[in-house]
Amino acid sequence: QVQLVESGGGSVQAGGSLRLSCVASGLRYGFACVGWFRQAPGKEREGVAVIYTYDEKTFYADSVKGRFTISRDGARNTVYLQMNSLKPEDTAMYYCAANRMSVAMGAVVCGTLSVYDYNYWGQGTQVTVS
Repeated sequence: QVQLVESGGGSVQAGGSLRLSCVASGLRYGFACVGWFRQAPGKEREGVAVIYTYDEKTFYADSVKGRFTISRDGARNTVYLQMNSLKPEDTAMYYCAANRMSVAMGAVVCGTLSVYDYNYWGQGTQVTVS
């Protein structure tokens, strides 16, 4: 069974930085898309950044390119989201999500950043930028 546990959220002033962590258990075998999604009050959940564990390729939403970096520590089963130059519009609940993929599927699915492609979700961690 896959379990995802996020941490690292908090309150920060505009221009500041935060690093989110997602510890993923149950994904040791095979390949997966693992990503960060966010949902602001009154808005739909949206993809922020995804990493494909097969080749470590990363994908970003246009709104965070150049400011956010997703990375993975395989030994610790942890995916990170380093968020720099934070803006008030980054305020949201941030969720870690994952889904196992075949090599061919992952190459396509990871890049879509679609919430509908993920079966496993964490409980979320709040990020507030003022």
